[in-house]
Amino acid sequence: MCGRFVLTTPGQAIACAFGVDPPAELAPRYNVAPGQRVAVVRAAGASGERSLDLLRWGLVPSWAKEAPRAVTLINARSDTAATKPAFRSAFRQRRCLVPASGFYEWQAVPGGGRKQPWLFTLRGAGPFAMAGLWERWRPPEGPPLESCTILTTEPNELVAPIHDRMPVILPEEAWGAWLDPAVRDPARLQPLLGPLPDDRMAARTVSTWVNDARHDDPRCIAPP
Repeated sequence: MCGRFVLTTPGQAIACAFGVDPPAELAPRYNVAPGQRVAVVRAAGASGERSLDLLRWGLVPSWAKEAPRAVTLINARSDTAATKPAFRSAFRQRRCLVPASGFYEWQAVPGGGRKQPWLFTLRGAGPFAMAGLWERWRPPEGPPLESCTILTTEPNELVAPIHDRMPVILPEEAWGAWLDPAVRDPARLQPLLGPLPDDRMAARTVSTWVNDARHDDPRCIAPP
């Protein structure tokens, strides 16, 4: 799964990388957690123009009778999202990119102590795009809630010793197809959703400071 990630890339660099207007405010995030608002890139209308918006992480299907009290559906399996009721409509019509600078996974340690967190990044430490889906839920009263989920896939050889799933990291050449509102056939999208080759990534252990979702500062990515 993908349960925490990092976005420390400056807003101007995000704008240049993803072809969006510079965000008015995008503070560095060292420990993004479920239930929080996250930056996503979406195609705005049939023109395909991209926008950067803040959505709640934890998808609420449009048909839900009420918003769940607990944060759920933070991830969707890439191999079943096209057919699962909670995700299939979004898979066809409401796809997005979730910019990140890195993501965390936790490794069990001998003796059953606190798990060791690992930070996974691209080689060169540039921003990357995780494949996401988004939804708009309308409550009986008040403004609509826009939320998102991150797709996961089988791990590559770098991630596999730490966890049995990893986020789908889309190479830049796949961003256009993933965001294209005219592409609705899952058969055209499924080939995009495999693991990123391990030779394009780097990994290192970090401080257990990140274990607490209330911590969101540079100590999260500091060496242990």
